[in-house]
Amino acid sequence: MYNKYKYAVHPGIGARARTLGQHGVAAIEFAFIFPIFFLMLYGIITYGMIFLAQQSMTLAAEEGARAALRYTVVDADRGTAACATVTPLVSWLVHVDTCTPPAPMPCAASSSARCITVKVTYPYTTHPLVPSLPGMGIALPTTLGSSATVQID
Repeated sequence: MYNKYKYAVHPGIGARARTLGQHGVAAIEFAFIFPIFFLMLYGIITYGMIFLAQQSMTLAAEEGARAALRYTVVDADRGTAACATVTPLVSWLVHVDTCTPPAPMPCAASSSARCITVKVTYPYTTHPLVPSLPGMGIALPTTLGSSATVQID
């Protein structure tokens, strides 16, 4: 006679019998999927830090250019004010190139007007924010930079 309740006395035996051939499959699947997920996480963190540094340098250049707009008698004071504004804004980026006070120069559009350009650069290849993985240097920028130009006349 057929007993369809033969595993009712020992629940779980049927389930265990059906999964005897499945030992270690999850570990093998994890070994295949983990590198992909790790590279995705690494890319998110790395490019997130690059975008953060780029936005910080853009803000610093813009604020430095705005500081150069303030009226001073001597033009050299405009560049000094710009550098004094830029430096604390990018202080968390330890290896930002030192700020040299920009000098007023003729604007490209009009020869009679003068402009000041504030430039901020960061050598990302020599000082990465996140350590680089082997082979990932191709996808990362060599330098990060930003500039802002204001007309002072």
